[in-house]
Amino acid sequence: MQFERIYFFYAFGIIPTLIVVFVLIQGWRKRAIKKYGDVFLIHKLIPNVSAAKRIWKFILYTFAIGFLIIGIVNPQLGTKLEEVKRKGADLMICLDVSNSMKAEDLQPNRLEKAKQSLSKLIDKLEGDRIGIIVFAGQAYVQLPITTDYAAAKLFLESINTDLIPAQGTDIGGAINLAVESFGKDEGKNKAIVIITDGEDHETEAVKAAEAAAEKGIAINTIGMGSVEGVPIPVYRGTVREGFKKDKEGNTVVTKLNEQTLQEIASAANGIYVRATNSDAGLNNVLDAINKLEKKQFDSKIYSDYEDTFQWYVSGALLLLLIETLLTERKSKLYKRLNLFGNNE
Repeated sequence: MQFERIYFFYAFGIIPTLIVVFVLIQGWRKRAIKKYGDVFLIHKLIPNVSAAKRIWKFILYTFAIGFLIIGIVNPQLGTKLEEVKRKGADLMICLDVSNSMKAEDLQPNRLEKAKQSLSKLIDKLEGDRIGIIVFAGQAYVQLPITTDYAAAKLFLESINTDLIPAQGTDIGGAINLAVESFGKDEGKNKAIVIITDGEDHETEAVKAAEAAAEKGIAINTIGMGSVEGVPIPVYRGTVREGFKKDKEGNTVVTKLNEQTLQEIASAANGIYVRATNSDAGLNNVLDAINKLEKKQFDSKIYSDYEDTFQWYVSGALLLLLIETLLTERKSKLYKRLNLFGNNE
């Protein structure tokens, strides 16, 4: 099920307001009657008026409003589950989320620039499956491999440098986790894209790349940052307080380590691209991905959705019709039953 106009659910806020107004009017009505005399005697003078029917009319009106709102929202039901054959490559994105990715030699900073470019890459994928791994001192699967590009962009948006408390840049661990995430299927339809500044604090990255290459997995690397190096800003909210310092009080400078990234790409039959403010290099990576062998796999999707608004609108109209026809006068049957009870 999906909703065509989900934002109209806010209109349900009208119903509590109607209930409050109805209760207030009922209270005002009782106070007004008391001004004319004893309430019991006044009700005897107007025996045909039914307070219960007045409440039922309001309930019917309220439910009609609720049905009408649901009709406007328009719940849609998936009516046909269809298995679609797709052809594509499997792509695992390994994104560095260490503190050095906060550096602003790319605008707005290295991490945000990478996220913006990845979002554009996802828009260009056609049938390929994608997964996301985040890494710093450790690596974690942020999104298992999927064809759900909307979910991929949603998970991508939530990525920040606070996801992993263990600092560092364990590229080797990210590669090993990406290889595991592909599963046991072999073939030349898999690729890993590593987006990082290359400041690897471990020594296993090239070995991990060689092991991936033995399984037919290509690794492409994208370098984020400048080889000259820049300090890492420290923010409190949106205000920059200064720059990150080491234990001796010296400003920490983070530099792009191109050599490591070039060695990783070379070891796994991939390419290395250095990102700039105008081009993050993902177009070159996408060209490399498109050259991979495409594997056929199944994907079950809802091929059609059916509108159901007409049922709710019809229900609202029916309730309004009943509410209109229902008078506040007591029925003859009620009077007879009441009279019978009094005779007893």
